[in-house]
Amino acid sequence: MQALTSIATLVIQTLATVYLSFVVLRFLLQLARADFYNPISQSVVKITNPVLMPLRKIIPGFFGLDIACIVLGILVGFIAIELNVLAVYQHLFNPLIALAWAAIGLLSFTVTIIFWSVIVMVIASFIAPGSYHPALQLINQLLEPIRAPIYKLIPPMGGFDLSPIFILLFVKIIDILLQSLAGQVGLLPQLVPGYW
Repeated sequence: MQALTSIATLVIQTLATVYLSFVVLRFLLQLARADFYNPISQSVVKITNPVLMPLRKIIPGFFGLDIACIVLGILVGFIAIELNVLAVYQHLFNPLIALAWAAIGLLSFTVTIIFWSVIVMVIASFIAPGSYHPALQLINQLLEPIRAPIYKLIPPMGGFDLSPIFILLFVKIIDILLQSLAGQVGLLPQLVPGYW
């Protein structure tokens, strides 16, 4: 019985986290106004459109933010949490707490994607500077709105860019705040997709 529960939560977490990654990427790429015609952007759009387009008919955007995308991310987390709790404890969970956990998981996953994007960007700047690979172009476009304010304060000096240090510092501060918030709401990380 324990093995079946572990398998069920593994499958639920994996599927939810994979889909959640596409939802978060879509939101971030729209926010950064990244190249829509990039093949990776096209894949993200194709995967998220079947669920996102009906949601957009009900939930409009607000000040350029795709609120439907945020709601979809929270719904994916909420459903995964309820299914995980059902698999582990054989009953459904308090929906308000599950929604809070889903929102924290979504924020945590967004921060994680930004963190790994910075790491990939730094490594690529040493290994393949000036590369035109679609993934690297998309990462640069995704991080540009975050780097722009840093560049105003501390521009690159002699080809040396300090912005990744400040972005990673900012990401770590947000991560600490999210961990504190997760502790306050009694979050169980193993039940929340996207929470690291």
